[in-house]
Amino acid sequence: MRPTISTRLTERLGCRYPILSAGMGGPARAELAAAVSEAGGFGLLGMVRESPELITREIAAVRSRTDRPFGVNLIPSTTDPGLLNDEMQVCFAAKVAAMCFFWGVDAESILRAKEAGCIVLYQVGTLEEAVAAERAGADVVIVQGVEAGGHVRGRTPLAQLLPQVATSLTVPIAASGGIACAKDVEMAMSLGAHGVHCGTVFLATPESYAHEFHKCRIIDARIDETVHTDLFAINWPPNSPVRVLRNSLTDAASKRLWGHIPDELPRVVIGEDAGRPIYRFNTHSPLRTTTGDLEQMPAYAGQGVGRVTAIRPAAQVIADLVGIEPSPVASIVDPAKSRMQLGGPP
Repeated sequence: MRPTISTRLTERLGCRYPILSAGMGGPARAELAAAVSEAGGFGLLGMVRESPELITREIAAVRSRTDRPFGVNLIPSTTDPGLLNDEMQVCFAAKVAAMCFFWGVDAESILRAKEAGCIVLYQVGTLEEAVAAERAGADVVIVQGVEAGGHVRGRTPLAQLLPQVATSLTVPIAASGGIACAKDVEMAMSLGAHGVHCGTVFLATPESYAHEFHKCRIIDARIDETVHTDLFAINWPPNSPVRVLRNSLTDAASKRLWGHIPDELPRVVIGEDAGRPIYRFNTHSPLRTTTGDLEQMPAYAGQGVGRVTAIRPAAQVIADLVGIEPSPVASIVDPAKSRMQLGGPP
């Protein structure tokens, strides 16, 4: 019998291990979400502003790979209301187990998801948002610290915010931000979390839909190479910080990493994905299907990036995070790919 680690989070979500993979818009497609759920964690599809047709296909693709529960991540406040409605409708029609929301507490979306029979997870960045999410009916609250990669709602270090939330809420809590190894998981649990929510470690997996350039930048990065900025702003509302690995654009803007307004940034095409142009300073991270100047695109990563040193299968990542014996079939990709070979910054 396979081992389990039971917490209030695993009991609520029906998974064996208290490990959630972040619903990263772009990289978190069916292959990754299914691999995480099949390995005992809880996978989230990142379907931010995607078409209902793509969401339907991705849900079906997850179910073709695993019969374990999983969820779909959407961002109500940055999505056109009509598209958001269509996205949610296809999720409800497909009877997904859970919906995960982010970036401001949207009580209406929580209510709709609950009425459709979904478990609701909500990622927040402050104690006030955490309380509001629980009051609105969220079943699980994901607490994001400022260490997180990608879009960063949190402004407080996780170690400070997590105990505050833990003593204020009654629902299960998952910790997010800079979590990359078993010691990080132990720390989060000691501060009141019932599990963890990880992005960077799952970006660097074969199952991730991120471009190989992005994956190899992660495994080659030092712990001090992340940059917190609102420079990558096109396609999101103003005042939406991100955490990325430094590149030529962050180096050039080193004295002005803040104060960038999306509508005021120039529209210079630097790449393409699925027939759509990618502009310099866009929030689009490079995916398997992306072409162009990948180095100028945001390579999202949290502050735990220095502890991610190899491209490992998702099942191996989970095994390492919870301290169990690794799967005998899980292989580890040799990280010996230099920055110069990949065209990244020296």
